[in-house]
Amino acid sequence: MRRGHRDIYKQFKVIFEGEGLDRIEERLAILEAFLRTEDHVSAAELCRVLKERGKIFPEEFIVENLKLFAHYGFAREKQFTDQLPRYEHHHLDSHHDHLICVRCGAILEFYNPKIEALQAETARSMEFHDLQHRMDIYGLCSNCLRARKNIIPLVMASPGERVRIVGFRGGKGMERRLTSMGLNRDAEVEVIKSSGPGPLIVASRETRIALGFGMAKKILVTTIIDTHGT
Repeated sequence: MRRGHRDIYKQFKVIFEGEGLDRIEERLAILEAFLRTEDHVSAAELCRVLKERGKIFPEEFIVENLKLFAHYGFAREKQFTDQLPRYEHHHLDSHHDHLICVRCGAILEFYNPKIEALQAETARSMEFHDLQHRMDIYGLCSNCLRARKNIIPLVMASPGERVRIVGFRGGKGMERRLTSMGLNRDAEVEVIKSSGPGPLIVASRETRIALGFGMAKKILVTTIIDTHGT
């Protein structure tokens, strides 16, 4: 265990004892496992990590302790694309932002001093006292971009993704029908909704268009990669 982690371990032991909590050794075992993780971990994932080490706890007990860690400032609770609460270490005097892949769920941490300076300057210019902030950028990671084909059916595009229409399946009749809706070859559209009940929704310029799943499968698109500033 790292020196900093040993300090946290000792601090939490004092907190557990001061709160009069039971099962202190079990709680400390969960804390130790959490401190050894470097990912944004869910309760279920931490439960599996502990099980692999021969320590089996109900998931509800792990959730209880993760919330305690967050309550006392030793962890941060985050919620990303999968809607599961995830927890990361809360390092004092340290800040980072996130890149989140909507396809595979990968979470990448980054720190950019230029972004931090711009945010601070923006707050000052508006006479606003910034206490805390976060930036989460959703998109597709390099692995998912490499793995996917250059041309995909529209139904495989992710919400927020900008794509260009390159072709159609289903013959000239289907193409005429889609063209009449404003979905022409070379048109650029943004995917608003591509999963869940109801139609798939795309935006073409300032118009939102609802498409059935079967129709959306017949539209072939390619991802528009943002090369601004490169």
